[in-house]
Amino acid sequence: MLSSFTHDHDGERLSCVGGGGNDGAATAVLLHGAGNGNKERLLPLLGDFAARGCAGLAFDFSGHGESTGALGGLSLRLRFEQAVSVIDATVPADAPLILVGFSMSGQTVADLARHYGRRAVALVLCAPAVYAAEAWSLPFEDPQDPSRQDGDGPEAQSRFSRIIRTPDSWREAPAFDVLRAYEGRAVLAVPAVDAIIPPAVTEAVTDALTARADFTRFELPDADHLLGLWFRDHPGDRRRLVDLSLAGLGAPAPSSPGV
Repeated sequence: MLSSFTHDHDGERLSCVGGGGNDGAATAVLLHGAGNGNKERLLPLLGDFAARGCAGLAFDFSGHGESTGALGGLSLRLRFEQAVSVIDATVPADAPLILVGFSMSGQTVADLARHYGRRAVALVLCAPAVYAAEAWSLPFEDPQDPSRQDGDGPEAQSRFSRIIRTPDSWREAPAFDVLRAYEGRAVLAVPAVDAIIPPAVTEAVTDALTARADFTRFELPDADHLLGLWFRDHPGDRRRLVDLSLAGLGAPAPSSPGV
């Protein structure tokens, strides 16, 4: 059974949902995207993983959902550190991990895969983003940035925003090295129309995952970038995502036909 709880990390209280699974079961860790992303939209997917015998874990990053903190003070590094803190506090130290990331959390999944190594038995990337190394430690909004100016032009953006909006800044993202080296199960969910993630990013992620992973690309011909909402509202596609994620992991047979 899944239940709500809170986890304190570095002065913030993170709102979490977790539970389920038998001894030795893999834990599906679901990580929402940026902006107005939150764990609530991912709970149906979490429930489907639990129905297949997995333990489940989802939480709101600080500044999101029911967690404390300011969104502008968050960074890619803090997202990674918060995820590690929640996982290490709630998941048995030897439990396999299924890391599921939406949008910005594609980067977080790559960071966690590097950190946990062989414990990460599956990576599930839903319209994922990856970022240049120099953006990783920067707060999303930095009012103390001396180069920032008032107004609406590029000079009014934070350093983080300026870096990620620089054309092709993502091409040397360290996440690609992680994905190219990854040898476990990997699923990439791709919407038909994505107004946020450039097609070249999606193709580069595809190329990286085909190097060594047991890889499946899951096309969603009617979906847009907000795949958390899409899977929430489309149970057939949601169950198929779970089936694809668990394929080859010794999980029960898929519940939906044609997978």
